[in-house]
Amino acid sequence: MIRAFWNSAWALLIAGNLFWAGNIVLARGMAGQVPPIALAYLRWTGAFLVAFGFAWPGLKRDFPIILRHWKIMLALSATGIASYNSMSYIGVRSTTALNVLLMQSATPLIIVVWAYLLFREKPSIRQALGVLLSLAGVATISGRGSLAVLARFQMNRGDLWVLAALAIYAFYCVMLRKRPKVPQLSFLVAAMGIGSMMMLPFVAAEYASGARIHHSTATWLGVAYMAVLPSFVAYLFFNRGVELIGAGLAGQSMHLMPLFGSILAVMFLHEQFHLYHAAGFATIAAGIVLASSTKAAPG
Repeated sequence: MIRAFWNSAWALLIAGNLFWAGNIVLARGMAGQVPPIALAYLRWTGAFLVAFGFAWPGLKRDFPIILRHWKIMLALSATGIASYNSMSYIGVRSTTALNVLLMQSATPLIIVVWAYLLFREKPSIRQALGVLLSLAGVATISGRGSLAVLARFQMNRGDLWVLAALAIYAFYCVMLRKRPKVPQLSFLVAAMGIGSMMMLPFVAAEYASGARIHHSTATWLGVAYMAVLPSFVAYLFFNRGVELIGAGLAGQSMHLMPLFGSILAVMFLHEQFHLYHAAGFATIAAGIVLASSTKAAPG
C-alpha cells in the first residue's frame, strides 16, 4: 500500500496540498498563541531537525557545491523560507484564513510577472489578460467585494501582508532555476537551515517587544504539525509528484489548496464563506485557465 501511494502522483499531490491548506488554517487558529515570527522560526527549525537525518549523507557530499553558490542560497533562503512565511503569519493574524487561501491562487500568475521582469520571458496576450483577470480576483477578495473600499484604498492590513508575502514567494519560485544543481533534499534542508538562522534576529526583536508563546499541549502539537507535515512531508510529496508527472501538471495541483483550506476554515474556524469569496476565486481561476492555455513566448 505504501509503495502504491509513493507511485501515485495525484495521491501524493492531494495529500501535500491538504497539509499546506492545514498549515494556513492552523496558523489562523493559533493567532495570539504564538507570535508570527516565532511561529515561522519554530516551523522551519523543527523541519530542519526532522529532515537533517534523512539528508545528511547527501548533504555532506553536496555541501561544497552549495557553498560555491552561497549568494543565490542566501537569496532563496531569505525569500522562500524566512520572509515569505514570517510575513504570511503576520498577515493571517488580521485577516481570515479564507482570504489567505483564496489569494494563494494568484501565485502562479505573479510568477509570470516576475519571470518577465527578471528574465524577459514575454507572456502571450492570453497570459497578460490572465494576469489582469487574476489581479481583479485578488482585488475582489481583498476589497470584500466593495468598489467603495477599493476606491478608498481601505484594504485589510493582513491582506496587504499576505499579498506582499505572495509576491516574495513568486520571486523565489522564479529564481529557483538558479539554485545549485544538487538533489532536492540537500537543497531544501540547506535552505531551511539558512532561513532559520536568518530569522533569529527578528525572533529576538519580537521577544524583546514583549511577544510571548502561550504554552499548551495544543500549541506545541500545532507547531509539530507545521514542522513535519506542511514543511517536510508535503515538500517530499510534491517533489515526488513532479518526478512522476512533470512540474507543469503538478503545479496545477496547488489550486486544490484553496478548496481544501476553505472547507477546513469553515469547519474548524467557523469562518463564513461570502459571495465575494466565490466571485474572487472564480475570477482568479478564470485568469489561471486563460494564462495556462498557451506557452510564454521566448524572451
